[in-house]
Amino acid sequence: MSEKLTIAHIGHRGDGVAETPNGPLYVPYTLPGETVTAEIEPRHPDRAALRSVETPSAERVTPISPHFGLCGGCALQHWALAPQLAWKRGLVVEALARENLNAPVSDIVDAHGDGRRRITLHARRGNNDILTVGFMAARAHNVIAIDRCPILAPTLEGSIPAAWAVAEAVGGRKPLDIQVTATDSGLDIDVRGSGALNSNQTAAVAKVAAKHRLARLTRHSELIAQGAPPQISIGRAKVALPPGAFLQATAAGEDALARHVAEFCGKAAHVADLFCGVGPFALRLAEKARIFAADNDAAAIAALDKAAKTTPRLKPVTSQARDLFRQPLVASELKPFDAVVFDPPRQGAEAQARELAKSVVPTLVAVSCDPATFARDARVLVGGGYRLEQVIPVDQFRYSPHVEIVARLTRAAQR
Repeated sequence: MSEKLTIAHIGHRGDGVAETPNGPLYVPYTLPGETVTAEIEPRHPDRAALRSVETPSAERVTPISPHFGLCGGCALQHWALAPQLAWKRGLVVEALARENLNAPVSDIVDAHGDGRRRITLHARRGNNDILTVGFMAARAHNVIAIDRCPILAPTLEGSIPAAWAVAEAVGGRKPLDIQVTATDSGLDIDVRGSGALNSNQTAAVAKVAAKHRLARLTRHSELIAQGAPPQISIGRAKVALPPGAFLQATAAGEDALARHVAEFCGKAAHVADLFCGVGPFALRLAEKARIFAADNDAAAIAALDKAAKTTPRLKPVTSQARDLFRQPLVASELKPFDAVVFDPPRQGAEAQARELAKSVVPTLVAVSCDPATFARDARVLVGGGYRLEQVIPVDQFRYSPHVEIVARLTRAAQR
């Protein structure tokens, strides 16, 4: 059933929201102030599919991708950049308010830069045995075939045809996830979901790696072919990446976060970097401070450790593979540090935050990709006597509802 609706605001997932007598109705690809015609989804009565925009917003723009509206990768290409960034800053403000936290929130930093430097493409074969490689559809399980994506960095040039070729070479009907990362050495691809490859498949995939001049091709982290060891630069260090390694979405995003992390650490001489990954903060901070780095990813820790040992003029770096969700650093272990940086996954760092709240560390620097879990953890720290001094939103996820945060907390007086 189609209805005429007026969009009141944008929800947390990027959908327009119309207030109705039956409650909020979420309409993707709409903007505040617009009058639209939409059809309520029978199986999801709080959602509606956009049929037409009757009165468009002055902030509506032409999407940059022909796949927008089908591909589920972007939610906001129809919205002008300035109000989109203001809305993302508002998500951070609202998350803090829900936890009754009062802190200055800076203007958002636009860190899209050259675009995304890593993607995960999906490969599926339909009943007609036709291969589709692309991104998942919006709110669906099918794959939208793509041949280009305008939000990717130039360093990912060739990643989509390479992924198609890899999927063709693997063959079979198993769904594949193909992670592609742009490195200083070229494209690094890790294929997951294929199961063990036979000799013919391995040979075919190795030929694809050579033809597309891939730096490396792995299957579930197992090496198939390597043209050059994939590495990236972090400060003065060169880091040899483990297969499928996590990196910040954009190089500009990593640079912006690292710059603010260093600024917030100030003159700290001994810093702990928790949930450190391959060391985007630790290896930069080690140019001026002694570092203890911990993460549950043993391969990432090994890469960081090797980079630290082979980079001249760094302060000592001690690293440890440790599950900080189950075994957080306790207050007594935290006592030696002048500052602690923590950058957990989306679920946040509640267990570690509770131990930090008991500590006497003078300065904490929190990095997060989720405003809600950031605010929850910050509430724990403020309850333990820390003051939330400054919050900086960073946008490296253009056209999506995601936003990064870096914040400083200080303890007024040691106990």
